[in-house]
Amino acid sequence: MDNRETRAVAIIVAHPDDETLWAGGTILSNPSWKSFVVCLCRGSDTERAPKFYKALKILNAEGIMGDLDDGPEQKPLDEKELEELIVNLLPPTHFDLVITHSPDGEYTRHLRHEEISKAVTELWKLRKLSTSELWFFAYDDGHKKYYPKAIENASVYATLSKTIWHQKFKLITETYGFEEDGWEAKTTPKAEAFWKYTDPTEIKRRINKKGAIL
Repeated sequence: MDNRETRAVAIIVAHPDDETLWAGGTILSNPSWKSFVVCLCRGSDTERAPKFYKALKILNAEGIMGDLDDGPEQKPLDEKELEELIVNLLPPTHFDLVITHSPDGEYTRHLRHEEISKAVTELWKLRKLSTSELWFFAYDDGHKKYYPKAIENASVYATLSKTIWHQKFKLITETYGFEEDGWEAKTTPKAEAFWKYTDPTEIKRRINKKGAIL
């Protein structure tokens, strides 16, 4: 997974810790990347927001937070407002790679993950987001039968080295402060996977046809 090539990479996620859970090993394995993380929720959370910026330092990444509604009711967001926020938070540049949530989310189920995936795809289609590649996190939990795990037949799949996984686990348990017997720590994947696309029309076709990225 270690890629010595310098690439401009944006990681667009819903919550502080998503960048670490689903792509932390990939970021750590590619120290030459210029990574920028956009976290769209919890910007005013006095506990989690500072932890997010501490995690970015360890990931050798820059980033910014939004403050979208993330209450327990999970009311749907306005699609245009979500798209505008993403554009406003991202640096106005071309990215070699953008990584974000899957249209299915990473587990059953989280509306914010699904909404952000749709918004990023739409922005790429409309050329409001400039990137050569778009990767979706590729995980599933068997409809809550097990903790989310990387999908082995995804476009990109890699087992993390012990060193990289331990760094990732420490980010979750020490930097973010989740208990080692909690969901986040038990979830922390030892392999990471992504669906890779270079053409936004292909994503739209698959979503329309099957309702999911397969």
